[in-house]
Amino acid sequence: MTASAPETAAPRPAVLLLFAVACGLAVANVYFAQPLLDTLADEFALDRATAGLPVTVTQIGYGLGLLLLVPLGDLLPRRALIVGQSLLSALALVAVALAPGPDVLLGALGVVGLLAVVTQVLVAHVASLVPPARRGRAVGSVTGGIVIGILLARTVSGALADLAGWRSVYATSAGATLALALLLRRALPVEPAPSRLSYARLIGSTFALLAREPLLRVRATLAMLIFGAVNLLLTPLVLPLSAPPHSLSHTQVGLFGLAGVAGALGARGAGRSADRGQAQRATGLGLLAMLLAWVPIALLPWSLWALVAGVIAIDFGLQSVHVANQGLVLRLRPEARSRLTAAYMSFYSLGSAVGALASTWLYARAGWSGVCAAGAVTSAVALLFWRATRQGAPDADAPPAGCAAAAPD
Repeated sequence: MTASAPETAAPRPAVLLLFAVACGLAVANVYFAQPLLDTLADEFALDRATAGLPVTVTQIGYGLGLLLLVPLGDLLPRRALIVGQSLLSALALVAVALAPGPDVLLGALGVVGLLAVVTQVLVAHVASLVPPARRGRAVGSVTGGIVIGILLARTVSGALADLAGWRSVYATSAGATLALALLLRRALPVEPAPSRLSYARLIGSTFALLAREPLLRVRATLAMLIFGAVNLLLTPLVLPLSAPPHSLSHTQVGLFGLAGVAGALGARGAGRSADRGQAQRATGLGLLAMLLAWVPIALLPWSLWALVAGVIAIDFGLQSVHVANQGLVLRLRPEARSRLTAAYMSFYSLGSAVGALASTWLYARAGWSGVCAAGAVTSAVALLFWRATRQGAPDADAPPAGCAAAAPD
C-alpha cells in the first residue's frame, strides 16, 4: 500500500463559499431548461412527448463529462482544469443563447452539460484540502451549493424568461460564469499535476474502481435511483403548473425551487453525520423522506401547498442521501478522488437523464398520477435496495481513516 497524499491546510470559509457558488452556477446550467420546456417546445417545434429532450441531452453531456473530463483532476493541475472548463462553459452558454434552430440548441446544451462537470472536479479538490475529521462537513457545504444551484435554477430561469425571454437566461449565465472563472483563477493555488498516469490508464482505472469497491457500487446505484426520482418530479413540473387550473407564469413556477432550497438546507447535518460515522442513519431517513414526499406531491391538481410540502421533503431526502454518499465514497482512496467522483456521479447522471426523458413521456400518456406513481416506485426501490445492501457494508459507518490504499492504475 502507498500512503495517501498529505492533506493541506483547510480552505477558508470565504473560499469554500466561492467554491459552493461556482458549483451551484455550473450545475444550474444543466437545469435552466426545466421551467422553459413549454417555451422551447413551442419555439423549436418539439411535441409534448419529447419536450424533455433539452434536459435529457444536457444530462447525457454531463454523463460523458463525468467519464471523460472529471478523472483528469487526478492527472492535470486542477487550477488549470477548473478555470479552463469554466471559460469554455461561458462560450457554450453563448451558443445556446444564440441558437437558431433545434439542432444547434441541443448540440450546445450537450456541450454545456459536458463542461458543467467542473463542479465535481471542485468537490474532489475540496476533499483533498480538508482533514478527514472535517471532510464530510466541507464536502457537504460545497455539495449544498450544487443542490441549491439545481433548485434555484428554476427560480432564476423562470424569472429571467418572463422578464427578457428564455435566451436571456443563458446569456446572463455566460457572463456570471466568466466572472467566476476569473475569481477562481485568483483563489485556486498553483499546484503540480497529481499523477503521471496516461489518459487511457486513468479512464480505465475509473472503471476498475467500480469493479473493486463494493461500497462505491452501492452508493452509485443509490445516486442513480434518487436523482432519477427527483427528475421524474422536476422535469415535467412546468407542464401541469402552467396549464389550467393553475396557469402559473415561468416566474411563479420557478418559485417552487425556493421550497426545495429550504429542504436542502434542512439536510445540512448529513455531512456532520458522515463525519460521526452515522451515514447509514442519514441515508435511511433521507430515503424514507423521499418516498413519503410523493403523497403530497400527488395532490398537485388540488393543492399547491401540498406540492410545496412534498418538494421540501423530497429535496431534504435527496441532499441527505447525496451528502452521506459522497462522505463515504470520497474516503475510499485519497489518490483517486476525482475518479471516485466520476464513477459515482456517472450513475447520478444516468438516473437524471432517464428520469427526465421518462417523465415527459409518462406525463403525456398517464398524466400527473402516472408521474407520481413512477416516482414513488423508484423511491421505494431505492429504500429497499439500501435495506438489502446495508448489512453487506459493515464498515460503511466506520470513522474516516487517516490513510487508504493506493488508487488502481
